[in-house]
Amino acid sequence: MRKLLFTILLLLPISAFADHIDVIEVQLNEGCSLPEYVAIKDAFNEQWGSKNGYHSEVLAPIQSNNLTSLFWVGRTDNAAAYGKAWDQWRNDLADSNSTASKLWARFSDCSTNIGRRGYDVY
Repeated sequence: MRKLLFTILLLLPISAFADHIDVIEVQLNEGCSLPEYVAIKDAFNEQWGSKNGYHSEVLAPIQSNNLTSLFWVGRTDNAAAYGKAWDQWRNDLADSNSTASKLWARFSDCSTNIGRRGYDVY
């Protein structure tokens, strides 16, 4: 019995899935403020992210070698969920009347993407 329990305990970590973090470095365009960008992020979460398993927040550095960038941090349950959300976002952008297209227009007016990174969180 102890051997069986030990074997089960050893196998548990194998079945664990890691969250996936999507980090986009952005700089605000002239005329756009942090509260405006956060309002777009909130609309994204409510109108698109919640339906596609993607939740985001914005990090504003207070101590960094780069105080001019903001960091969009999106989270999905795992890399597969991120890929599914990314595919949906890209497909939705093909329709100029879609929620994604309208949000993207707001993002583009307010900010410029500088870089993007993805991370698995264990």
